[in-house]
Amino acid sequence: MWKFITSLILVATAVTAQAKDTIQIDLAALQKANWTEQEQKNAEVITDFVQNLMNNHNFEYVLEHYNDSAYTQHNRNLPDKVTGLVGFLQEFVEDYPDYSYDVKHIYVDGDYVIFHSHATLNKDDRGNDGKGMNIIDTWRLENGRIVEHWDSIQALDGFMRFYSLISGGDIRNDNGVF
Repeated sequence: MWKFITSLILVATAVTAQAKDTIQIDLAALQKANWTEQEQKNAEVITDFVQNLMNNHNFEYVLEHYNDSAYTQHNRNLPDKVTGLVGFLQEFVEDYPDYSYDVKHIYVDGDYVIFHSHATLNKDDRGNDGKGMNIIDTWRLENGRIVEHWDSIQALDGFMRFYSLISGGDIRNDNGVF
């Protein structure tokens, strides 16, 4: 009986520790009072999408809930469609399993949701504004579905600037940046 209880405590501790290691997007703290009901729903959709994609790395969930053929990727270094994005990130987090995306600001204007975020590759760099990347992501929704994505990424440290330089040359879609 004590072995069973001890096992339950160890599992609960491991789950709690894992949850603490994952950055959570705090939509309640970042939402604005002037958002319409539809803007709030749009922010909730993008928050769920980003939390599961960028922080939880729950790619099966993302594919199950957001794999819509209408998704157009405007970052020309990423493959098109949600399947392309998920495939890219699956490979990326194999190399950088602690990759995280800390949302600092959320702006919503009708069907457009913008996240201003600090992305880091290493757990130790979280919260260090001199490490990682400053990212502005913009999504457009139609009828509650994500249909387009644009981003602007600024490398904050020497390593990320070098990584951006060596990885920035492959154009993987023809959608254009605007």
